[in-house]
Amino acid sequence: MTAVAFFVFNRADTTARVFDRIRSARPSQLFVVADGPRAGVPDDAHRTDAVRRVVAQVDWPCDVRREYAPRNLGLRERVATGLSWVFAQTEAAIVLEDDCLPDPSFFPFCGELLDRYATDDRVMSISGNQFVPAAGARTHSYRFSRQPLIWGWATWRRAWQRCDVAMSAWPALRDDRWLETVLSERREREYWTYLFDRNYRLAGAGSWDYAWQLACWRDGGLAIHPAVNLVTNVGFRPDGTHGKDPRQVGANVASAAMAFPLRHPADLARDVEADAALETAMFSGHLARLMRHLGNRARAT
Repeated sequence: MTAVAFFVFNRADTTARVFDRIRSARPSQLFVVADGPRAGVPDDAHRTDAVRRVVAQVDWPCDVRREYAPRNLGLRERVATGLSWVFAQTEAAIVLEDDCLPDPSFFPFCGELLDRYATDDRVMSISGNQFVPAAGARTHSYRFSRQPLIWGWATWRRAWQRCDVAMSAWPALRDDRWLETVLSERREREYWTYLFDRNYRLAGAGSWDYAWQLACWRDGGLAIHPAVNLVTNVGFRPDGTHGKDPRQVGANVASAAMAFPLRHPADLARDVEADAALETAMFSGHLARLMRHLGNRARAT
């Protein structure tokens, strides 16, 4: 089975739930990447130690490799350096964070498609997420998207090597109005320009996934989305790093099993209609609804 890269920090309960799914899948190779305790947070050392005890319980034949940070690197640096460490040792991997709970069928789904598209540079990632129900009612097991959703995903060394976590190309791309070649709607361009700008300025305090998204868009890469949601993000709660509200869009979306054998699309073509629905549901459209809601509340007071 394809190697699994498991990223953990300080939540033993969610880590144990995800680790049980990994144990059931019995990968022959497991990379465990752990961030270290935060300075000035009294119980972090205890909590990170508890997590490391959970992932020490590998009881199946497996080549286990671990990279544990002695101090806290933060989400951006820990995931980015961890993925580079993983892909220095393997050509492809399934990637899970400690709050991304996969359906058992997620593993063979990723494994089959990692093999199928291993040498096709047009495909840069495989996601376990499906957030647009209408897009699931298709004749195929998956579709192609421009959005590299990462709450349970998989990729190849060849793709990850194209990611510049510092986003050094962004200022020139922004000034050249490059996003106009990617996004047709002004609302979308303003939304993503803001996020890319903010993440670029935050540098080490930002998030790795915007750099990954920029790399995929810059190179015209396609992401695979399953016809059904295969991974539930169970981490939206007060101790989450970036997601704390369990009512947040995308949180706790139920997973379902993928049917096999997979039904493959005939062409590598982006599903434009489904991508538009996803943009409205999860990204710029969601922000527009939130801003209208806040404006209505302000006018009512």
